[in-house]
Amino acid sequence: MSPPATRPPPKRAAKTPKSAPRRLGWPPDEDRVEAIFERLSAVMPEPKTELDFADPYTLTVAVALSAQATDVSVNKATAKLFAVADTPEKMLALGEAGLIPFIASIGLYRNKAKNVIALSRIVLEKHGGQVPLTREGLQALPGVGRKTASVVLNELGIEPAIAVDTHVFRVSHRLGLANAATPDKVEAQLHEVVPEAWLPKAHHWLILHGRYTCLARRPRCGECLISDLCPSRGDFVELPA
Repeated sequence: MSPPATRPPPKRAAKTPKSAPRRLGWPPDEDRVEAIFERLSAVMPEPKTELDFADPYTLTVAVALSAQATDVSVNKATAKLFAVADTPEKMLALGEAGLIPFIASIGLYRNKAKNVIALSRIVLEKHGGQVPLTREGLQALPGVGRKTASVVLNELGIEPAIAVDTHVFRVSHRLGLANAATPDKVEAQLHEVVPEAWLPKAHHWLILHGRYTCLARRPRCGECLISDLCPSRGDFVELPA
């Protein structure tokens, strides 16, 4: 799909705009959407979260810790943390003061420590030590918002949720899969246009594509297997006249 004829191709790679992403016509062509996910599935048939976890509890804690932090930094912290506190009981025994040294390398660690201890107490006292695996139950836990709940539900195969983080938001706009201005509205648009068969893994494909290929400042369009299906590629590479 070519860029609009009225817009001349840029002379050099464009910088990521500071304003909201450029809005494209929506909804997108169904055949193009199908082709995008067919190609992503071919190279990533079984995409998974890059966070390390052993069960729903450690997954929930890891995802809660990952807000405004990289998965790499969270995994470094939880490798030591989960070795000593991988259950609500052990986490409560560790306490907020004991937890902080394990996660001090992660952003917002004081508030996150407070939330992890609070959610562990609720899981233990109200749910018998088992994380409530419903959206309502998860979002009632301290530090667990819609995005965190979506990641947990998707990763465990409970709900084909799409957690819209910065990567998913960016990639969805660039591919023309969404044009809304907020994560919640982008999530709703994605559920409208992503074919049902691809929904369970769509979150992972979009986030991994954004993390490793469709980078924020310098997307690797030359290495992108769906660049010919991307209506935004002319923003970053010079297209033939």
